[in-house]
Amino acid sequence: MKLAVVQFAPVLGRPQETRDRVRELSRDFAGADLVILPELANSGYAFSTRSQAVTLAEDPEASPFVDLLVALCRTHGQHVVTGFCERDGEALYNSALLVGPDGVLGTYRKLHLFLDEIDVFEPGDVGLPTFTVQGVRLGILICFDWRFPEVWRALALAGADLICHPSNLITPGLAQRVVPVHALLNRVYVATANRVGQEGSLTFTGVSQIVDPSGKVIAQAGEVEETVLKAEVDPAKARDKAVNARNDLFADRRPEFYSGRPTSN
Repeated sequence: MKLAVVQFAPVLGRPQETRDRVRELSRDFAGADLVILPELANSGYAFSTRSQAVTLAEDPEASPFVDLLVALCRTHGQHVVTGFCERDGEALYNSALLVGPDGVLGTYRKLHLFLDEIDVFEPGDVGLPTFTVQGVRLGILICFDWRFPEVWRALALAGADLICHPSNLITPGLAQRVVPVHALLNRVYVATANRVGQEGSLTFTGVSQIVDPSGKVIAQAGEVEETVLKAEVDPAKARDKAVNARNDLFADRRPEFYSGRPTSN
């Protein structure tokens, strides 16, 4: 699988400008099989009020942003994972969509809301789904989810070869140091699509990256520029959980002792 991670700055409150920028960047990711965009790519991030988020949120079934992505997928024969400000009735979710030539194929809703997101969004309610694209099994996490090792392991145990990680990271370098450890511990590919630019008091930190199952960063962006990272994913490497000739990362697990409950002698 040819992978492309798009690092760019959505324009808060100006969705047409954001769509125009994605269309421009599509020239650089046209050859990819799977494209990953940042968190809340359709809306921007630093809402002044929940009411502003409501005006910018979209129903995936009636979304100009999704329509653009579907058109790009049809033109280039690809799929896209994108962060998405989702409206579902009266509820808002910080979501990620898997989009293909035939429309929306799946949704993940962020489980762990960060800071003021708690005032805007409902916590995710669809669990940790996985999806298959061109023979590669995908999982999705969003930004602050990176802090919770349980979700990485759950997706790996569910068969994920690649974990897509749309993000709006604001702490310089922290997630970028830890995410390769999650890749190593679970032997999966991870693609973090972070954004750049500023909104209000927030500065987004860039440094999007693609990490292989050994924890090696195989592609990385800078802190401020809009760019497209590219790499190839070999699912066979993610499916080999052998640590050495006698140890296997998953076969050696002893989950009966992982409950977190104290034991007594």
